[in-house]
Amino acid sequence: LVLIAFYTHCFDLVQSPMAPMEVETVATVGARKWSPGSWRSCETLQMATYEDSQDSYAATMDKLSKVPPLVQPGEVDALREQLAAAARGEKFIVQGGDCAERFMDCTADYLEAQLKLIVQMGALMESATGMPTVRVARMAGQYGKPRSSPVEKHASFGEIKSYKGENINGYAPTDRAWDPDRLLQGYWHSCATLNTMRGLQMADDFGASTVGDLDLDFLKPSPHYAAWSKAADKAKAAAAATKPGVFTAHEAMQLDLEEALTRPVAGKGHYNLSAHMVWIGDRTRQLLGGHVEYFRGIRNPIGVKVGPSMQPQELKELCAILNPDKVEGRLVLITRYGAEKVAALLPAHIKAVQESGVPVVWQCDGVHGNTVTASCKLKTRKFDDVMAEVSRALQVHRESGSTLAGVHLEMTGQAAVTECTGGVVNIEEDMLTRQYDTYCDPRLNYAQSIEASLVIANALGAR
Repeated sequence: LVLIAFYTHCFDLVQSPMAPMEVETVATVGARKWSPGSWRSCETLQMATYEDSQDSYAATMDKLSKVPPLVQPGEVDALREQLAAAARGEKFIVQGGDCAERFMDCTADYLEAQLKLIVQMGALMESATGMPTVRVARMAGQYGKPRSSPVEKHASFGEIKSYKGENINGYAPTDRAWDPDRLLQGYWHSCATLNTMRGLQMADDFGASTVGDLDLDFLKPSPHYAAWSKAADKAKAAAAATKPGVFTAHEAMQLDLEEALTRPVAGKGHYNLSAHMVWIGDRTRQLLGGHVEYFRGIRNPIGVKVGPSMQPQELKELCAILNPDKVEGRLVLITRYGAEKVAALLPAHIKAVQESGVPVVWQCDGVHGNTVTASCKLKTRKFDDVMAEVSRALQVHRESGSTLAGVHLEMTGQAAVTECTGGVVNIEEDMLTRQYDTYCDPRLNYAQSIEASLVIANALGAR
């Protein structure tokens, strides 16, 4: 009976809209004095540590605290304004890129293909819907990945550390030690990536070179090809007017790295100048944890992944902690449930946010909740599942009097990649091994990504 009473009490605390524990948590966090390093007094998950390399680690952190910023505060503010417009239904966010960037892919051709893909997707969606897009790339910093386990079993090497992204360790089983020098390597690769992105966008023929040669012949088998061709023709006709402006974003997992690249800006506060936007993953969003502590104090637009384990009241609290001043365009909620769970979970999350009074930017991550293991033991995603999650999220938002402001996808500009199944190009499971390049999660290839932009545009409808 005592146990029953205890669990009933805990349930009531979670469900009650004004549960004392929740109010206390918000007050506790709000009462803390924030600084770029105040996260260090909190429990922090998923971070690499360097007890065996203290001298090297100290030298790396010292260097990172002195290097030039990767982005400028004015650019960060511009993104926040565009995200606010998207939350009002005036624009639509197209965000995507690699699951985890690799140092070896920091080449001119690869980066141009990534940039070209996101610009083309934005142009197609804009021409099909009449709605301007906000383009955000998972580029120039997406080098760290949280993992479900810190170790894994290898057939030849036994238990080794899990691969956590190029910032932390190498993919080869002999290169899994956590190396602080990789944090500095990540900075230099991010510099090169951003330099390439900026240079391409400064070209006089930027629009013509990225959108002008758009070819949708690979979509001919689709019954929607005629309508999609018209959207492509319209986009190509307006190619010369395509403006630069692709923002960067990454999951800020390794907080010591993020702290080192956080700088004070006179009259405004502290900005994380490693990217225009950073987000908290579903595994590191603990209310009293280090990631929430760090994120609450920076001026950037910040995202939070919202998965099936997020309780509505927890989300309400999180909104109050991360956006106490109710700034439009500051807080992006990135839902990632799985196509079959959207209808059951999203309405309660929307209601909780509406009750909080905190303005948010709703975004649908259509990929992470739809990962499955193929018969060949490779992780994959079905194109139809990804699209179903986005379309169902859009429907729930409309029914709830809310606005779906954008999508968030893992994708590559490489046409030959075979990591996700389905789409008009009809990749099947037995084709996955043809070119399965990813070190982490599977990505939509070029054709699937272009098709996705058109499917989503069709669901949005013309203005």
